[in-house]
Amino acid sequence: MTWLIGVVVGLGGALLGYALHGGNIAVLWQPTEVLSIVGLAVGYLIAGNSGRNLKATMAALPRAFKSPSTNKRKCLDLLCLLFEVLQKIRRDGLMSLEADIEEPEASPLFEKYPSIEKDHHLTEFICDYLRMMLGGSLNIQQVEALMEQELETHHQEAHVPVTVIAKMADAFPAFGIVAAVMGVVMVMGSIGLPPAELGKLIGAALVGTFLGILMSYSVTGPIASALEQNEEVDGKAFLSVKAVLLASLNGFPPQAAIEFGRKVLFSDMRPSFKELDEETKAVKGK
Repeated sequence: MTWLIGVVVGLGGALLGYALHGGNIAVLWQPTEVLSIVGLAVGYLIAGNSGRNLKATMAALPRAFKSPSTNKRKCLDLLCLLFEVLQKIRRDGLMSLEADIEEPEASPLFEKYPSIEKDHHLTEFICDYLRMMLGGSLNIQQVEALMEQELETHHQEAHVPVTVIAKMADAFPAFGIVAAVMGVVMVMGSIGLPPAELGKLIGAALVGTFLGILMSYSVTGPIASALEQNEEVDGKAFLSVKAVLLASLNGFPPQAAIEFGRKVLFSDMRPSFKELDEETKAVKGK
């Protein structure tokens, strides 16, 4: 939503300034220039990316127009879920979690926290490492190294759409220049026309440069930036799980272990100590 507001404000300011100088906004609409630029952009997108990257980019685009899925409420739910998991391990042993982690969608434990349950990647991450804890075949250093490798892979995959769209943003000014040059070539072939007619053709050619720069810095560039920021926010949930589980493996009790997870969260999505304490006390009382 903020992306859309920014585009409207930016484009509105540019067009208003142009209009106040006496410009005719209708002149800026040049379908042939738009067709050339869009055609070049789509061709570049297809030629420069694998099917996997294209699929990931198309799937990620809607997220640029939404707020990150991870917010303060979700983080509080996540920490409370991990607290309950660790409490259950402490009370009933690791084997008591077997049914929960094998089918989290049918687990009463996960069902209490729908914001976590519907995040399949996060749920899978939690369950995978609980299985490893259950197996007991890896030491703490091995689990931590494996977590880091998985999170790095996850980051790389999530960053693919950002890279694709950022490169598109970098290329748009060049596409605008190509469209403008083709317009100038057409002008050179019509040099015998009256000055008024030539002026219209030159103006149409220059619109190509304008559109290329506009698409780069006011549309695709902000989309890439929004996706990157959302990725950073959502990635904090995984880091929080990592911190909590490693703290637990190091022997910290549940209440202390979830503090490790709370501390790695961004300040605007991090519940206060008091808020988390109240929520965990409510969990204990159930």
